[in-house]
Amino acid sequence: MRRISRKKRSTLANRAIAASAALILGGGGLVAVNVYASAGEGPSGSSPPTRTRNAGSLLSTIDCPEAVNGLPDVPDEARGEVDRELAAMDTQITDAYQQFADRKEQIARDPGLAENAVLGPLRSKRTASLDRIGIAIGRAGERPTGLESLAGCSLRADDSRGGNSGGRGDGNGGPGRGGQDDGQGQDQGQNQGQDGGQGQDPGGQDPGQGQDPGQDQGQGGNGPVAADFVDIQSVQPGVDRPRQRRGASRGTFTTDCGRNENGKFNPDNVIVAPGVSNGAHHMHDYIGNQANDAFASDDDLANGTTTCRNQGDRSTYYWPVLRLQNGQDEDDVNADGGGRDQNVGEIQTPSQVTLKFVGSPVGRVTAMPRFLRIITGDAKAFTNGDANANASWSCTGFEDRQLTDKYPICPEGSQVVRTFAFQNCWDGQNTDSANHRTHVAFAQENGRCPNGFRAVPQLVQRIVYDVPPGPGFAVDSFPEQLHKPITDHGDFINVFDDRLMKKMVRCINDGRRCR
Repeated sequence: MRRISRKKRSTLANRAIAASAALILGGGGLVAVNVYASAGEGPSGSSPPTRTRNAGSLLSTIDCPEAVNGLPDVPDEARGEVDRELAAMDTQITDAYQQFADRKEQIARDPGLAENAVLGPLRSKRTASLDRIGIAIGRAGERPTGLESLAGCSLRADDSRGGNSGGRGDGNGGPGRGGQDDGQGQDQGQNQGQDGGQGQDPGGQDPGQGQDPGQDQGQGGNGPVAADFVDIQSVQPGVDRPRQRRGASRGTFTTDCGRNENGKFNPDNVIVAPGVSNGAHHMHDYIGNQANDAFASDDDLANGTTTCRNQGDRSTYYWPVLRLQNGQDEDDVNADGGGRDQNVGEIQTPSQVTLKFVGSPVGRVTAMPRFLRIITGDAKAFTNGDANANASWSCTGFEDRQLTDKYPICPEGSQVVRTFAFQNCWDGQNTDSANHRTHVAFAQENGRCPNGFRAVPQLVQRIVYDVPPGPGFAVDSFPEQLHKPITDHGDFINVFDDRLMKKMVRCINDGRRCR
């Protein structure tokens, strides 16, 4: 389990270096790369044509279907092997990213080289992995057909470089989606509306510093770019508070598990890639359960120590670290999940972490099962699309303005805020699912859970950072995701003991505020 010692922070002036993307000058245009893995958006055939753009275009992604979304129900007996193959496919994509980057100048002169040197070999590896997935499923049930259609990949441009618009204004995925306002004032209360109400920069202001939105600036050479940032003061307020109906569960339960002051990090993800070291290809902050790594079993978590003040909460809460792009390196500069996966910079300890469980705007909640796993947001949303993007960005004092696909530039004296609202409906049967999503859901617009689901306490996680004003920070990501803010995500495994979970449910249903 890797632990990274923190280096002494440099001065604000030295740290306020603008973030960047992987723009690579070569031939007649700029070339960069990212990996795109998207069900329904990628190519359907096994041998897609290589897309080329004119000399001014930015070829910056490798576009692959998201394999997990193309699988049928995976039998429990096959899930471990399937998860390992899916993790291997993630590694294949990150390796292809590096191959593309290593050949950037040649590909700029000869785009056909991308097919021969990058896309063709990647397709062959994906085909073999998909075949092994089919065999594993076939041992426990009916072998799926047509998986080979998920193997092909093609090139795509980074469409975000063309403009300076602010956050999404479509109201999807904002903090507290499906939940309710806890009435605790601007910094927290405005973060928990059912409708994200994400603001939008009406004027398309320059993201600041007078920079070209596609300028190459990143410490790791692969993002973000200036266009990924927006001045929070240019974003229109737009967070709606859901109307609470008679019978709503209005209480809250807050657990204090610290801010990762002890520096527990690793690049694993025991939910998505159990048993696979560096399954995330980026570094995570961990608070709560200290036994969490790629190999942690439920028993390990049940017996693990916890940083939570109430020892009845041994849950694990983790999210990608946030780094300053300031030229400073951590001890992971040559390690998996760090520099080897192009995640570099000075890891920031949050100035505040709030873990609050809230109720339903239409009725009572029931207890979450122990070891329930929930992922909110999508680590591959830059390429998958925003269907599962859910993390939000804002600034203290401006939390009625929420961003999903932009980082905020906060004014002097204001701090950066990340908010994760987790799914608040459970299918009543499963603690996980093959794609790690379908066993839980968000409440519908009317506040009720979908048919077959029941309301459970909703975790709303708020993380605050004291970083220098300006576009000088980024979250860790898969290297091919270019550190885009839309890829932010959070993970949670419930390891509350029965007594404390019952207390939480009673507090929420009775309208009390408890700790």
